[in-house]
Amino acid sequence: MRHCNQGRFRQQVRFLQQQYLQDGNLPFSDILSSELIEQTLTALQVGWVDRIFTPLVTLCVFLGQVLSADHSCRAAVARLVAHRVARKERRCSARSGAYCQARKRLPEAFFSQIARQTGQRLEDNVKSRWLWKNRRVYIFDGATVSMPDTPQNQRAYPQVPQQKPGLGFPLMRIAVVFSLACGAVLDVGMCRYAGKGQSELALLRQLWSIFQPGSIVLADRLMCTWFEFVMLKQRNVDSVCRFTSYRTADFRRGKRLGKDDHLVTWLKPQKPRSVDAETYKPLPDALTVRECRVRLTQPGFRVSVLVLATTLLDPIAYPPGELAQLYFARWNAELDLRSLKQTLQMDVLRCKTPELVRKELWTHILAYNLIRTVLAQAAHKHDLLPRCLSFKGAIQTLQAFQSVIAEQGEHDAAQRLRLYQELLDAIATHEVANRPNRHEPRMKKRHMRRFAHLSKPRAEIKRDMAQGLITI
Repeated sequence: MRHCNQGRFRQQVRFLQQQYLQDGNLPFSDILSSELIEQTLTALQVGWVDRIFTPLVTLCVFLGQVLSADHSCRAAVARLVAHRVARKERRCSARSGAYCQARKRLPEAFFSQIARQTGQRLEDNVKSRWLWKNRRVYIFDGATVSMPDTPQNQRAYPQVPQQKPGLGFPLMRIAVVFSLACGAVLDVGMCRYAGKGQSELALLRQLWSIFQPGSIVLADRLMCTWFEFVMLKQRNVDSVCRFTSYRTADFRRGKRLGKDDHLVTWLKPQKPRSVDAETYKPLPDALTVRECRVRLTQPGFRVSVLVLATTLLDPIAYPPGELAQLYFARWNAELDLRSLKQTLQMDVLRCKTPELVRKELWTHILAYNLIRTVLAQAAHKHDLLPRCLSFKGAIQTLQAFQSVIAEQGEHDAAQRLRLYQELLDAIATHEVANRPNRHEPRMKKRHMRRFAHLSKPRAEIKRDMAQGLITI
């Protein structure tokens, strides 16, 4: 990588680190290191040009954009202008064109690699007390995100096939791997919403190389298949899933381990269309799986009997009650997806080309992992679990402190460290209560305004309005 000003590069790295508590004598302060950023830029051959929107400045502005309630490029550039004026630097243009061009110049791999490695580094450094039975647990779940209705986005990620042309929005299917211990996103798979090979299982097969040997994967009933269980077991990775609907659990058969708990043999099925013959042929003819049934007595729960399938075969080390509690922890994936899609507003992306949409998504993932790093620091300092602290509260507190931290000079490390400690203390006060017996009706009290839905493209509606054919 060619640097026109090495000192300026290091200054911008330090500013990025200071905004997310990545400098100073703090735990997890090496997650977003200068070596990681420089190695990523060098490996991708991203040239350094001495202009306002350097790669790091572009990344900082992009992060601020996805963390802000106002996601517009104009507001993001305005914050940069205010920052430069406050630091007595030359004011840059308030127009967003240069910033948008800078985002286009940076390769997508720059955003994805930093986001992945930030999450993986945080997962590698979690405290042993945060693990489940001293084993790493990963949660796999899927979701969808929408984006502007442009021809480029429609070609790459078409709208739902049942919708009429011009009435829907491009839709991307994503599959996310979360860490149960710290909540970090380790990787994300992306594909179209519908079509051959466009499914959560197909994305899982692209992602399972990140699962460490000896770990456990939690997933919903979609992953409860013979092929997924076998392929993960060959990687020394265990699975815990809810029983799929097309199988029947007969607890009168198999090797009995206890009440509603037994071992059974799942025979090798016919080759799925999504698996090639070279992968299918060497697989074993059968797999031993443990099935256990847990009865739920909590009023208000939709499911009264829960049947789990797992490759954790030891009933002494893994009693059915503890397996059920572990599976209930899969609900954290729903909370994490809510943090991404609602708190960080990732449910509707705003870029108008597929490549920029993916960059925007990876920037959301990076911002999420950096917030999770701050939560891990607060949990470490106050001897708490990261899952017990509010993600929304961490964002609100960090945003309140960031402007104060930015005012500190380069050499005022002591004052900055004091602000870091105060920030972590404030985040630690926002604990999320453990409410295992909570039940709420899925109903709304506040009624939203009701507007008629488009029955044909907006341009045609506007033309009919102009001709007086319809009134709205």
